[in-house]
Amino acid sequence: MTRIPAFALRYPIVAATIAVGLLGLALWAFDAPAAVQWLFSGYGLVIALIEFVGMLRRLRRGSLGIDLLAIIAIVATILVGEYVATLLIGLMLTGGAALEDFAAGRAARELDALLKRAPQIAHRLDPDSGETTDVSATEVRVGDLLLVRPSEIVPVDGNLHSASAAFDESSLTGESLPVERAAGDGVLSGSINGQTAARIVATATAANSQYQRIIALVHEASTSKAPVVRLADRYAIPFTAGSLALAGLAWALSGDPVRFAEVLVVATPCPLLLAAPVAFMGGMSRAARNGIIVKGAGVLEALSRAQTVVFDKTGTLTYGTPAITEVRPEAGFTADELLTLAASAEQYSSHVLAASVIATAHERGLELHVAESASEAATFGVEARLGAGTVRVGKLAFISDGAADATATHLAGGELAIYVSVDGRFAGSIVASDRVRDNARQTVADLARLGVRENLMLTGDARATAQHVAAQVGIVHVRADCLPSDKVEAVRALTRRPVIMVGDGVNDAPVLAVADVGIAMGAKGSTAASESADVVILLDDISRTVRAVRIGKDTVRVALQSIWLGIVLSVLLMVVAAFGLIPATAGAISQEAVDLVTILNALRAIGGRRDVEAARRVRVGAAPIETAAVETAAVETAAVETLGKTDRPVHPVGDRPV
Repeated sequence: MTRIPAFALRYPIVAATIAVGLLGLALWAFDAPAAVQWLFSGYGLVIALIEFVGMLRRLRRGSLGIDLLAIIAIVATILVGEYVATLLIGLMLTGGAALEDFAAGRAARELDALLKRAPQIAHRLDPDSGETTDVSATEVRVGDLLLVRPSEIVPVDGNLHSASAAFDESSLTGESLPVERAAGDGVLSGSINGQTAARIVATATAANSQYQRIIALVHEASTSKAPVVRLADRYAIPFTAGSLALAGLAWALSGDPVRFAEVLVVATPCPLLLAAPVAFMGGMSRAARNGIIVKGAGVLEALSRAQTVVFDKTGTLTYGTPAITEVRPEAGFTADELLTLAASAEQYSSHVLAASVIATAHERGLELHVAESASEAATFGVEARLGAGTVRVGKLAFISDGAADATATHLAGGELAIYVSVDGRFAGSIVASDRVRDNARQTVADLARLGVRENLMLTGDARATAQHVAAQVGIVHVRADCLPSDKVEAVRALTRRPVIMVGDGVNDAPVLAVADVGIAMGAKGSTAASESADVVILLDDISRTVRAVRIGKDTVRVALQSIWLGIVLSVLLMVVAAFGLIPATAGAISQEAVDLVTILNALRAIGGRRDVEAARRVRVGAAPIETAAVETAAVETAAVETLGKTDRPVHPVGDRPV
């Protein structure tokens, strides 16, 4: 039994058109031109009927395309006896759909790769016997111990149980370098294990894991139609009217009906139908490759026209976790001594700042002491008995109870202090703040250069802190003490639109939904924020906002260039054909070339060379700030996550946490 080629199964009408053409050549070789004319003309009428039915269906959906020109051209070439041109027009129409499918498939290869790599199997590990059992990823439950073999995909979100491991997270974040994880660190589903087997403890089911959420976003992102594509559809009406008028004029002036057919043959361009969809698929693919999930092609169009950007503060413009900025010892103590005593006591505290103090002490290579006893006064501080004496760490009021000489230290906007006393004597203070992201100011400046000149910060923090951060990053307008509802009203009241809103927390979900373009910092942000946003940045890098806007502008520019390129080339061919200089058959071939040129131009939206060049500049240290975080983002994220671990219980005496 003869196997039907895959191409014929996928594109049966194209295959049939080619078969009819080959049959016509055979008949021509046997000197049967009349048979060839009947074959090509009859097949042309079949194609015209198929296109006519399709046109009626699109009209019911409110979309008027340029298929009417192709149908009239087929009928006209049949009537004037240009039957070879009839077949070429049919091949152009049927081949155009196949060419669009091929181009869109190339543009979407990164999105398709993401879907195909969805984890299917998990190796459940018995902690007692050490035996593994292969189960479906959907059967994994929270708390299961899993084995991930070398080069395997992590099936569900989890915490690393092994001492250390390296993972390739490029399909999730765009980060090309392997990311090192230590015991207890979070591991994302969809990341690829390195060269050593690793054990993880599942913290989510497959359905609730990061990879499945990304897949859902990708599905949503790949099934939309941008406003600029609808705009391309609207070009069909004036283009069709102009083409028919020019063809009629050529016929009237020449008195030759063949001239009418010759003009219409070159007036059947697919660019208006293909250019914009191919360009937007390319732009979405480029965004995904850069760790940015764009949920709809229309979002790229809105990004390209954005006039205003609104930022949340905590976790967006700042890192979202406190960091130690200064150690201020009093007389009799050095900075290292003060930090050692504070960190040793903070080991037994569950306060949000405890992890920051301990991490800073470890960074300086300080050795911490084990307490003989420890107790914590919730929200106030911790008291621990160490070899150096009784150490108190916490708020000024907590320290002042035992140290009358304790005094408040000077704080700038956005800072807070941790006070320390030893045996009733004031030992000094440690200053912490939620540091502004290193590239936040450059991000605001880059957005302004891209045309997003109006900026605003919305935050629930106090005005003094908000204004301090705004001054650091170059934001002019600030609204502090905002509830989620206040943020929604503030965004709705903005007049310079479209408006971009950038946030990361649960409280940002409502305002992300009402903005023209909501951008969620999804690397550590809430699921609610990611689901309500139009764009999800998978890497903890605010400068990706700039890259998203730039990709939107590049995509729209390429789409419009491709549309107008097709229109201009078609009009030029029509004018030449109106003077009888292009026979119908040659015109059909030239129009096919126009379609190919237009689609190839639209594929530039994929931006492969631009992204490769940007990555190269990052590696040699010559990239602008908005791309400079690529190499360091994974390390930065790991450090922030370490500082953010606040669920520290009060340990019994002598039980020093590892």
